[in-house]
Amino acid sequence: MTQNKKKVVLAFSGGLDTSFAVKYLTEDLGYEVHTAIANTGGFTPAELEAIAERSKALGAASHTTLDITGDYYDKSIRYMVAGNVLRNGTYPISVSSERIFQAMAIIDYAKKIGADAVAHGSTGAGNDQVRFDLTFQILAPGIEIITPTRDLTLTREYEIDYLRRHGFEADFKKMEYSINKGLWGTSIGGKETLRSEQTLPEEAYPSQVTAKEPERLTIRFVEGEIAAVNGHEYSDKVEAIREVERIGSRFGIGRDMHIGDTIIGIKGRVGFEAAGPILIIAAHKMLEKHTLTKWQQYWKDQVANWYGMFLHEAQYLDPVMRDIEAMLESSQRNVTGTVEIELRPYSYTLVGVTSDFDLMKTDFGEYGEVNKAWTADDVKGFTKIFGNQMKIYHNNQVKNGRAE
Repeated sequence: MTQNKKKVVLAFSGGLDTSFAVKYLTEDLGYEVHTAIANTGGFTPAELEAIAERSKALGAASHTTLDITGDYYDKSIRYMVAGNVLRNGTYPISVSSERIFQAMAIIDYAKKIGADAVAHGSTGAGNDQVRFDLTFQILAPGIEIITPTRDLTLTREYEIDYLRRHGFEADFKKMEYSINKGLWGTSIGGKETLRSEQTLPEEAYPSQVTAKEPERLTIRFVEGEIAAVNGHEYSDKVEAIREVERIGSRFGIGRDMHIGDTIIGIKGRVGFEAAGPILIIAAHKMLEKHTLTKWQQYWKDQVANWYGMFLHEAQYLDPVMRDIEAMLESSQRNVTGTVEIELRPYSYTLVGVTSDFDLMKTDFGEYGEVNKAWTADDVKGFTKIFGNQMKIYHNNQVKNGRAE
């Protein structure tokens, strides 16, 4: 009887592994399976409806869509923009930042319906297994975590045959490329990403280049957050990001290959396209160069690098992340202005900045041209004192016969 069965919430994408998991958890383990998908902006309404229909056809007791796109922006993306976060100077931490918020949403839902267990379809060879497991363990200590894909030695053919034997038929044709699309970028895996000497072909990218002529794009920021695109004001930051993505993806901007160190200690390689994130971060960074002091930029870069690494490695719930976020937010109080960018197929140029907080526009002087706040004698004296430490060192070297 259903009321005597244990409840499990399965993070469900509708793919082969999670489809197999529904039947396996129901038929072999005897669980009452409730599927849930946490949408961080990567699914269309039609795709979400198809996923819900598949869950029902597989026999899940219920299915729910958890829309956490706004939460994802408020608690992650805006800090990644404030920190100009690019892992290894390249990757805008697209999928890895999403997974934490998906895991938090799934465990919250599991607690809400009184589930005895949670399940996910991650394999044993990637980062996601750690992100899901760790988040579940922290937010629901002691909850049972079931991972059929990781724990069972199964082939794709076995999973398809198992589903057929249990009365479920579907087209599980293996795609040549694995696509993970989200608000903050799309990751692409394929045979080329498994080889150090190859890159993805043009057809592997979901967005194709359609723009041929150069085009100007303006992005306005208010206290570090995107506020307008091409003069159109956005109260919804998510829609502003989508608009930049729509414009930039037509030029093939934001494509690259990320090579990095995984949580589990091996090197990982993945292709991605992220026109929106790359253009927004580039514009934001340029605006900061005009509106932040030297030491603001320096120290913000240091903590932002750690923030990105911790986020990538499933440490979002560590309290140090809230401390770093506080600094990042404080640093943005003068980061207000408009950045103009010229877009071309596969490339872009940062044209310039307009801001009331532009530190170049001062009464002190113009670099390389005119000094208004000091005299020639001031600079002579400053230079003499400024060089004292080096002068003392080199004088000491000469005395000891070590002159270079």
